[in-house]
Amino acid sequence: MGHSGKIGPMDIAAPFALAVADVVLTPDGPGPEQIVSGEPRTAGHVLHEVPAADGGRVIERGIWEITPGVVTDVEADELFVVLSGRATIEIQGGPTLEVGPGDVAVLPEGAATRWTVHETLRKVYQLSYIPEEHAIIGA
Repeated sequence: MGHSGKIGPMDIAAPFALAVADVVLTPDGPGPEQIVSGEPRTAGHVLHEVPAADGGRVIERGIWEITPGVVTDVEADELFVVLSGRATIEIQGGPTLEVGPGDVAVLPEGAATRWTVHETLRKVYQLSYIPEEHAIIGA
């Protein structure tokens, strides 16, 4: 099913398909403390979320976008696929990742990152985190 316009969270038990480029995202940040340079803006849409059981992890699947600029973040455990745009992700104490359309990336939980977004980047992601230990600022 192709889709235009805003959609709500989906029942993961029910199969679905949608046109990711057409999904309207909701602005969600970044916080001013995250901005290093430029005027980057983020927006997202959660497709599905599995709440944490006692002491367990939240699993979230969704679509996220960031406009050009430089921001910092502390990551959840995340797997994502870049649909459009380009960014350089510097991981403190780790490698520097260059990502663009069609690339898949994995970010480890707790990684301190610096994102230099060259072209507005849209990704589809799945992440997990323990709610008490993470304040997810942007997927």
